[in-house]
Amino acid sequence: MSYNPYSLEGKTILVTGASSGIGKATAVECSKLGAGVVITGRDEKRLSDTFSLLQGDSHIQLVADLGKEEDLSLLVNRLPALDGIAHIAGIVKTIPVTFLKKQDMQHLFDVNFFAPTLLTTGLLKQKKIRKPSSIVFISSIEGPLTVHPGNSVYSASKSAVQGMMRGLSVELASKKIRVNAVLPGMTDTPIIYGSEFTEEQLLSTKSQYPLKRAASPEEIAWAIIYFLSDASGFTTGASLVVDGGFTVL
Repeated sequence: MSYNPYSLEGKTILVTGASSGIGKATAVECSKLGAGVVITGRDEKRLSDTFSLLQGDSHIQLVADLGKEEDLSLLVNRLPALDGIAHIAGIVKTIPVTFLKKQDMQHLFDVNFFAPTLLTTGLLKQKKIRKPSSIVFISSIEGPLTVHPGNSVYSASKSAVQGMMRGLSVELASKKIRVNAVLPGMTDTPIIYGSEFTEEQLLSTKSQYPLKRAASPEEIAWAIIYFLSDASGFTTGASLVVDGGFTVL
């Protein structure tokens, strides 16, 4: 086998939000690099579609809604020992500040912040995260680096993810568990096309990027794989911005 510092051979990787978009791409790309992949998501049919694309064997498919505590607890109990976690499940909802309701804020934080945090702590308590290993959070440029009208709560949830990532990176370093985050810009996934934005608005947003396009899900997946692989063995507490130059402007 040719030398590849990004190889995931012999590693078991959990990918949440694997039903579509970045999660789906990450699961498939991890399998191509030799990982045994555990995929989870809410939609059983779409999750099965992802599962059918995985290369190799030793993969596992577990349906779970991580926004529900009972599903999260069951998932922790069913998971094998892991060498890596890609926390990708997330939701976007545009809500002008004058229309904010507690239930909307709670739902965004439940999925974007509490779910990955509680999943991590649950796995730590059951000693299912091996040493050494790598945990990768999907954050966003929205919140930590920029903000747009109507995205205050989403931005807050992703800023919270950044804070948790940094804290965990310090707390878990002695256990040889690295914790990092990828901050994507606009990415061509179903989540943006199912949002409140019109096609014209999406095209306008893409034109504001120096590279004049959105990222592909695979381009974000490759950034995640860098953190999951041994190539990033001396990297923890880091935030990798993958935004086509948007936040440079």
